[in-house]
Amino acid sequence: MYSTFEQKYRQIQKQLAAGGIALALVFISGTLWYKFVEGWHWSDAVYMTVITLATVGFGEVNPLGDRGRIFTISLIMMGVISIGYIVNRFTEALIQGYFQEGRRLAQQKRLVESLTAHYIICGFGRTGRQIALEFQAEGIQFVTIDSQLEQVQEAQQLGYTAVQGDATLDETLLKVGIDRAVCLVAALPSDAENLYTVLSAKTLNPEIRAIARASTEEALQKLQRAGADAVVSPYITGGRRMAAAALRPQVMDFVDGILTGTDRSFYMEEFSLDVETCPVVGQTIREARLRSQSGALVLAIRRGDGTLIAGPTGETQLLPGDALICMGTPEQLRSLNRILLPIRTRSPRLPKHT
Repeated sequence: MYSTFEQKYRQIQKQLAAGGIALALVFISGTLWYKFVEGWHWSDAVYMTVITLATVGFGEVNPLGDRGRIFTISLIMMGVISIGYIVNRFTEALIQGYFQEGRRLAQQKRLVESLTAHYIICGFGRTGRQIALEFQAEGIQFVTIDSQLEQVQEAQQLGYTAVQGDATLDETLLKVGIDRAVCLVAALPSDAENLYTVLSAKTLNPEIRAIARASTEEALQKLQRAGADAVVSPYITGGRRMAAAALRPQVMDFVDGILTGTDRSFYMEEFSLDVETCPVVGQTIREARLRSQSGALVLAIRRGDGTLIAGPTGETQLLPGDALICMGTPEQLRSLNRILLPIRTRSPRLPKHT
């Protein structure tokens, strides 16, 4: 499925090609007529055809009879129509900026094809805009998809890589490199669209992490059954955060301060442990000396079986497949990243500024 502009651009290309083919056929017809019907030499036939189509007003190369003159008149008319059609299509494409936009689309296509381990945002509405803002603040490579041209243009004006298309279609997801992406966020306005998007994404790339937006409790459950790794309901989550802000305002201010924004002093990050690449697997937190070496604090550990250990002690053992949830300054997290060497490096996500 192509965007409206791409459809028009391809239509203009086809029309220009058709005009060129028509003009070539007229030229060949004229040359063959003068060669085989009038009996002229090839050079004379070609020359006569060219000056006839160009309507330069030169005289006949060789005398023509009534039949030859009638054909020449027809040749002039067909040539004028073909050339006029080409000029009309070319002028429209030039005025509308199709050629410039075509080059931009080609550049964007090359950029998307070069992306690896990137994130995909489906839907550039209010939720999608905020997600893109956070991704940009984290320095993450991402591409956005939206079916509305206005939304795509707005994303592009903000400096994001944006593609117009239907995110529920496999063709669109393949266009933005779903097979090379690490995460997809389905933030479309319809629960059904988010469901189809997650199903398509998981089919095309079973290893991708899929995050989806849900409006109702029923949709949340269906998205989870469809394979979404995490489902967020803005209404449920928003209600809980508002209640927490009312009951524990200082806690919420602190949590918001380390989760979002570009002027943070502290950040939270997660690291995955693998027995083949991580040197601290099998050790306790005390033996690994993560705090003393990096300065980052290990807040929690998610075991491979899903068990969450909040506030691990120094005697907590680090096992293969564990996910460490840590907090620290940008430099502390970079230092911890160098120590742990996670399976899927997250260094691009680590903050670049303090």
